[in-house]
Amino acid sequence: MNVRIACLLLATVALAAPATAQRPATAARYEGPISPARLSADVKTLASDAFAGRAPGTAGEEKTINWLIAQFRAAGLEPGGRAGSWTQDVPLVRTQLEQGTISANGAALIQNRDVYVSTVRPVDHVRIDAAPMVFVGYGVTAPERQWDDFKGVDLQGKVAVFLVNDPDFEAAAGEPVAGVFGNRRMTYYGRWTYKFEEAARRGAIAALIVHDTAGAGYGWATVMAPAGENYDVASPSASRVLLQGWLEGVAATRLFAAAGQNLAGLRIAARRRDFRPVPLRGTGLSADLPARFTRATSRNVLARLPGTTRPDEVVMFGAHWDAYGEGKPDAQGRTIRPGANDDALGVAGLLEIARIAARRPRSPRSLVFGLWTGEERGLLGSETYAADPIYPAAKTVANLTLDILQTAGPARDVMLVGDGQNQLETLLGEAARSQGRTVTPEALPERGLFYRADHFSLARRGVPTLLLMAISGAPDLVAGGRAAGQAWLDDYMRCYHQTCDVWSSAWDLRGAAADVDLIAQVGATLAESDLWPEWNSTSEFHAIRAKSRLR
Repeated sequence: MNVRIACLLLATVALAAPATAQRPATAARYEGPISPARLSADVKTLASDAFAGRAPGTAGEEKTINWLIAQFRAAGLEPGGRAGSWTQDVPLVRTQLEQGTISANGAALIQNRDVYVSTVRPVDHVRIDAAPMVFVGYGVTAPERQWDDFKGVDLQGKVAVFLVNDPDFEAAAGEPVAGVFGNRRMTYYGRWTYKFEEAARRGAIAALIVHDTAGAGYGWATVMAPAGENYDVASPSASRVLLQGWLEGVAATRLFAAAGQNLAGLRIAARRRDFRPVPLRGTGLSADLPARFTRATSRNVLARLPGTTRPDEVVMFGAHWDAYGEGKPDAQGRTIRPGANDDALGVAGLLEIARIAARRPRSPRSLVFGLWTGEERGLLGSETYAADPIYPAAKTVANLTLDILQTAGPARDVMLVGDGQNQLETLLGEAARSQGRTVTPEALPERGLFYRADHFSLARRGVPTLLLMAISGAPDLVAGGRAAGQAWLDDYMRCYHQTCDVWSSAWDLRGAAADVDLIAQVGATLAESDLWPEWNSTSEFHAIRAKSRLR
């Protein structure tokens, strides 16, 4: 369907109208304007060895930035940064821990087997001498839920040990905590970023999270993927712990037992409001780890198609250009982690939307394309932008983000992360129906995917967002249904953040192109209309938007 015609029709739809969940008998073959062949060609380029895994602050970044700007310029877009620039600076600290020693109560903790740690402080050595360890449960301070795991306990100079996810993640029906944090739908309190930030706010010298695959949403191999490397936006060191990372589950059980504590029992105790931090006596943490750091200025790329009558009102599309760069050789000797799907394919989708939009008459509102750095290191590029936005959050109509698309062909549905959050979902549902498809909510909300992509940096400033991320559940493929979709998902997750996330000539990108077209339709609808989508009243971002938006 022609995007512009479809969007003009959609502009008349009431945002509050519910989207039907009825499954169409068949799903039409995708024949829209987004080119699967062009998506494939762009990914093949971005994920090639010449781009060296697109790590921030490397020669691979420079090549990536130049290539992206060339694509936007060739398409006819104009620079979207300040003072006519294509980019926004993101000052980073890049750190790398070297081999050294870590121990608890004199017993060695082997990096990558028992523990995985890194630092984001610009130091040349990490030294910790028998710092007391304190188990703080889930480490949540949530006054609006009448929840405080810390109870005023002093963490100054200590090591905070956390459980991953939320206090109600493992709760059984009938437990008082059940539903307090949305049951198995992760809140921001469940994210590792929140826990490390909370440890730093309370003066801890280090923070360790007990890993379990169900609670984290990924296995130990993903935890280890950065290989001791880390990044952060340049900030005062006092705002970060000196050492941060994960305790492997079996190693954590042994460590707790050495302190006379039962980890399984403490998991249950941590689900109560009256939980109090538990000192892990006799298990002081020591670390002697050489470190290297460099300072670098990475860059977001911003491009713009100015609106005709309301150019200050912005519809923003987003994806991240960075991947994991080079690491240790895999079994085949490959060192480059090219991020072909994560997120070169999302970037390719945004470029296609930009090319098509540039060929059409300008809309009343402006279209802005943000390609972010540092997503894999903690949403650093999008957070830098959101903290100092070029286009104010109050005038940003929506942020529409692509991050990992399925490569297995046409699907009857599209996977939506964070369903029930805002009124953009109605527009997505209408666009999906125009393709003969439905919208399927994410299958595993406990993974907290809503807090793990760049749209979240804008959401927490009140901007309504949509995130399409194919790893949020098995797609219902036209060829093979949900079972075939699960097989695709399982196969991809083995390569998530690994050297095998590579471009393949065997990809069938018709399904990915259809998903990109959905985002294009929603964006064009907003750009052509005067709609101001809102967060639902139950969303934690509703009040922020209400306070910030200017009309």
